[in-house]
Amino acid sequence: MTSIVNGRLILPDDDGNFKICEGKVLNFDEKIFSISDSVDGEIFDAENDFVAPGFINVHIHGCAGADTMDDDLNALKTMREFLPTSGVTSFLPTTMTMPLEKISAALERIRREQKISHGAKIIGAHLEGPFISKKFKGAQAEENIIPADFAFVEKFADVIKIVTVAPEEISFDFIDRCRKKNIVVSIGHSAATYEIARAAIERGAKHITHLFNAQSPLHHRKPGVVGAALDSDAVVEIIADNVHVHPVAQRLAKKIKPRSQIVLITDSMRACGFGDGISELGGQKVFVNGNFATLADGTLVGSVATLNNVLKNFCANTGLDVASGVELVTKNPAVELKIFDSFGSLEVGKSADITIFDDDFNVKETFIDGAKYVTQQ
Repeated sequence: MTSIVNGRLILPDDDGNFKICEGKVLNFDEKIFSISDSVDGEIFDAENDFVAPGFINVHIHGCAGADTMDDDLNALKTMREFLPTSGVTSFLPTTMTMPLEKISAALERIRREQKISHGAKIIGAHLEGPFISKKFKGAQAEENIIPADFAFVEKFADVIKIVTVAPEEISFDFIDRCRKKNIVVSIGHSAATYEIARAAIERGAKHITHLFNAQSPLHHRKPGVVGAALDSDAVVEIIADNVHVHPVAQRLAKKIKPRSQIVLITDSMRACGFGDGISELGGQKVFVNGNFATLADGTLVGSVATLNNVLKNFCANTGLDVASGVELVTKNPAVELKIFDSFGSLEVGKSADITIFDDDFNVKETFIDGAKYVTQQ
């Protein structure tokens, strides 16, 4: 058993809003068993750092030289071991638009890895493509884009938690069938008009993949996917690395959307954690320079950001306080994935997945199922 003392605990208040609570002790083994005034285990001194629920990343392709699509049993292991250094305790490995046999193999690997208790938890998969628009394919390979196939999705309904689609390219019956399997349908890599996107949202596609990126933009006569996302109750992903989404756009999204409808993501690729140089994404050469990662033709690809830095940027850009910002990487994704009964907040009975970070959002320690996992790097 462990007792965290001298921490600024980020806890839900009576209305469920996260607030900072000082002077309390967090006691846990594999699960949190009390939040009290007394110590009931081996003491861990948080040294006045923030003590938050473990972060959840619902859109990540890779990091530390590994990628979800790698035909390598060690790839997901590498990701699981690296992610706690950025505060992530649970994640959805995210696939790319590639031949179906390669996507199937990736989903099979994820299915197996879900059962392994080591490092950050794999809580399912995010299927990004191949059911997308060629016009807004981004870094996805056009030759592998195909019509939506629910029979394929159904084979992995126990694994896929989010599926990204272009609604103008699918039958809305696909949305209905996914929802019956508790799969979140997300609009992304889409050229849909406002009208089509809004109709898809009303049908149940209530998630938007990386808002502003790879989708029909907001125009005063053609509001597009972005307009539908902001003018609805859809949950929006934001890559707040200040490259994919300008700070002003982040600020506008925060002003328009309720806090409960924003989820911060990284959309990171294997180059995350490696610095400048040449990397790879989906078989394509990628050039990394600072926070920018592009294809040879200049197309912006996935980020090299970590989730703690994305959180830091969003709070700085929007004026959101730290406790409220933490909801965007913990509570909100957990609620949407229907796992909030076990993850996403520091409450008695929930998994002891805990992230400790300082005022500059540097991660000092991570606990996963109560086990101390990473010390300051």
